[in-house]
Amino acid sequence: MKQTRLARLASNTLIFTVGKFVSKLIVIFMLPFYTSYLSSAEYSTSDLITNLCNLIIPLACLGVSEGIFRNAATENVDKESFFTNGVMLMVFGSLGFLALSPLLNLTGYFNDYIWLIICYVIASNIHSVCSQYVCAIGRTKLFAGQGVLNTALTVVLNIIFLVGFDMGINGYVLSIVLADLLSTVFVFFVARLYRAFIPKKINGAVMKDLLRFCLPLVPSTIFWWITGVSDRYMVAYMRSDAENGLYTAAYKIPTLLTYVVTIFNDAWKLSAVSESEDREKCADFYSQIYKYYIAAMFVGGGILSVGAQIFAKILFADSYYVAWIFIPVLSAATVFTALDTFLGSVYFTVKKTYMSLWTSLIGAVVNIGLNLILIPDWMLGWGAMGASVATFASYFLVYLIRALTMKKFLPFKMYHGKLIINTVLIGGISAFMTWYGYSGQTLGLYVSIGILLVSVVFNSRDVYIACRQVLSSVRGKKGNSNE
Repeated sequence: MKQTRLARLASNTLIFTVGKFVSKLIVIFMLPFYTSYLSSAEYSTSDLITNLCNLIIPLACLGVSEGIFRNAATENVDKESFFTNGVMLMVFGSLGFLALSPLLNLTGYFNDYIWLIICYVIASNIHSVCSQYVCAIGRTKLFAGQGVLNTALTVVLNIIFLVGFDMGINGYVLSIVLADLLSTVFVFFVARLYRAFIPKKINGAVMKDLLRFCLPLVPSTIFWWITGVSDRYMVAYMRSDAENGLYTAAYKIPTLLTYVVTIFNDAWKLSAVSESEDREKCADFYSQIYKYYIAAMFVGGGILSVGAQIFAKILFADSYYVAWIFIPVLSAATVFTALDTFLGSVYFTVKKTYMSLWTSLIGAVVNIGLNLILIPDWMLGWGAMGASVATFASYFLVYLIRALTMKKFLPFKMYHGKLIINTVLIGGISAFMTWYGYSGQTLGLYVSIGILLVSVVFNSRDVYIACRQVLSSVRGKKGNSNE
């Protein structure tokens, strides 16, 4: 059984890696293009628009895509019923969003882009519902393939709109909208989703069941958004769009690790849900995977921190290079984002989503409070660096709370010793890179490389065992299939 579930997890992870990580790498390598055709202020505004949309998206669809995935991924259920009722909930939510959309004018900042925000939100929700359902029913290759298509369309449309038509911010956002719509059309017909939507299966009880699971995830997503994104709005408001443009560009580098986490989490949710009926086996599976997950995340975060200047030199336009100074702290923050996500999957698996709500609320409140202290000139005046520190502290606190409460929901081994040692190591890397980076000294880089080597050696055994077990599982699965 262990061999089979590891093989399934490895297979799904590989498929999602090909489909999503390659796509995200393309987006990362488009950074020189974006930073060449958009000024730092324009890049800042584009990022603020897309992140505002990401805040609205779960509100507008009532978080239903996650509910469709969680229920349709369970064996021996009426999957079409959950899809049909989920789509209806999305339609109701979208109509409510359209009715309330004039309130977006109250911000003043986005008045010229309201139509884009509406299109972005609706297109993204339709795409998410269809793609999540396809993934939940086991069409993982199609799920990955549509991700590649989506990225390819975004890149091509970006080139057309930014270079060909010189549309600036409008072109950047519109590319994403059209890519989502075209990808949805592709999935809808290839997966024949028109057969999965069965009007006679519209059922109030099923809708209530979906809402009971989904609604706590809506404020949870909002609070998570506040922790991860609100600092950009605060830097733009309290400092300048130009400084926020640098901070936004710097955040793209640790996002590489976030992409890995997102890909693995897609595959992990499928595996964890399939094991959820047997709590003892599920806890054992979590313990086994978490040890390897810790090793990979801390080593990955350390590499991103130490390579900050190299990544900035390769991926940023010259005017953005100074943004590298924010990368080490943001990389450490991203490591704890990854750990928070893994622990949060427990709440998803055991259907205790209200815990995601409360823990993310605490993180959001702490993040805003620290931003108000660290960013503005009338307080400590750390600017974007203060936002980086606030982000790290918030994610770290959420991790502590989730780790301390986890035993109540799924008592798996947390490896506290490994966590403490790895936290000290990545904290040292971030501190040396940042402190000496401000003064222009290379000593911090040399010390950080030494600490990274210690981290690699400390975690190498777990990484090796993980690779060996995965290869053994996959070979075993192939052997069984040949028999």
